[in-house]
Amino acid sequence: MEVKDTVALVTGGASGLGEGVVRMIAGGGGRAAILDLADSRGVAIARELGDDTAFFEVDVSEGQQVERAVDAAAERFGRLDLLVNCAGVCPAGRTLDRRGEMFPLETFRRTIEINLIGLYDVVRHGVRHMARNEPGEDGERGLVVNTASIAGIEGQSGQTAYAASKGGIIALTLPLARDLAIWGIRVMAIAPGIMDTPMLAGFDEHQREAMAALQLFPKRLGRPEDFARLVRSLMENRMLNGGLVRLDAATRIA
Repeated sequence: MEVKDTVALVTGGASGLGEGVVRMIAGGGGRAAILDLADSRGVAIARELGDDTAFFEVDVSEGQQVERAVDAAAERFGRLDLLVNCAGVCPAGRTLDRRGEMFPLETFRRTIEINLIGLYDVVRHGVRHMARNEPGEDGERGLVVNTASIAGIEGQSGQTAYAASKGGIIALTLPLARDLAIWGIRVMAIAPGIMDTPMLAGFDEHQREAMAALQLFPKRLGRPEDFARLVRSLMENRMLNGGLVRLDAATRIA
């Protein structure tokens, strides 16, 4: 699958990693549907990038909104070839903190609903459209790329909800690839490390430097363009299927 002429649907496409993918697709001659919240920068980004990019409002935890947005994107561009799921939340808090207060169950539930259940809902609606594509080389009809995290492998204190949701995405990868192989649709997951995205907006420069120091090499935070380049590599190599790729500069968090 080449970037040129590809139709991509990107959740969380109005900021961070998702925006990086949208800009990569648009810059390479493809077309992109940005799916994000109403108060996101989706409209502005679509306006900036031109007619080959469009914004569709969605909260991925709301089933009717997901179905409506995915169908609208497929209708707008005529098909879907690539689905990249970047929408997500990252709440933090210990199960029982030093004051003896419990982590809110509703926050845990909401994290799973957005990061895992919402992702799966977008996938099932997206592949419904991909399955209608004419098969290309090797019989390929589409590619799904889901954003996990190294927290799904080695989650830290205070990351129970986030790590559980991202671990679920990792576990989902191979069964999804097996489910969709008959349709010529591949499934991959990316586990980013510490990325310079809006999720770090509350960290000061000292904290950012400390996080960069955790990287083995290179000694910097990951960038949206790093993520986008990896998505492009996954698109171009059809032998990549059913697996997880770490994008973390060899970071291992004890």
